[in-house]
Amino acid sequence: MEDNNDLRSEWVDQRLAALTPDWQPDTGRGLARLRAPRTRRARAWTWSATVGTAGLCLMAFPAPRAAAHYCLDCSVALWQNLSASTQVARAGVTPQNARKAASDFILNDASGRPVQLSSLKGKVVLLNFWATWCGGCQVEIPWFINFEKTYAGRGFGVLGVSFDDDGWKAVKPYVAAKQVNYPVMIGDSRITGLYGGVQVLPVTYLIDKAGRIACTHPGLVSKSDYEAEIEKLLSE
Repeated sequence: MEDNNDLRSEWVDQRLAALTPDWQPDTGRGLARLRAPRTRRARAWTWSATVGTAGLCLMAFPAPRAAAHYCLDCSVALWQNLSASTQVARAGVTPQNARKAASDFILNDASGRPVQLSSLKGKVVLLNFWATWCGGCQVEIPWFINFEKTYAGRGFGVLGVSFDDDGWKAVKPYVAAKQVNYPVMIGDSRITGLYGGVQVLPVTYLIDKAGRIACTHPGLVSKSDYEAEIEKLLSE
């Protein structure tokens, strides 16, 4: 029987994915709403109400997109704040002497050209496992497009590996619509085996210049965490 947590995660992802594709959570605005009350009691009530309202929005789906976006602004901000200590631990870069080599693979990109992970040794690589239906992936992919533009000249590259059941039929239109500017491939069971099984999407690995895994992020983390980690690895 499928784990209840997996079922809930899939259910939420399906509803997030149905929102306007180019929507991004405004966590700054969400935090402003959460921090507005001055008294401790009022603030506690606001945070509790936010959790409840976000849950109701998803339960009542399909809700008006504006209302859903309002709830998600707050809930994403809430998640980032409540899990701040966990995020610091997850976002930390593994010490160099404790890093393990990233498993090598070769997959064809959308044009049929082979892409080999080890060919990028000497660069910092962001390796992202994703799917078109994944709500967290929709949040992250615009960041990765931006990272590819910002850091490419400094020895950095992004690779995307999709786990869509429909393969290129689903992925090619999505990549074209989003104007993804980095290589995208289709993953398979062999790839998941190399990386210990993919239990949740997105999963993102930051790989150092020596081809070792320096950071592992199962699920959604903040853009600022990624930027700090990339800068650190580029400076090594």
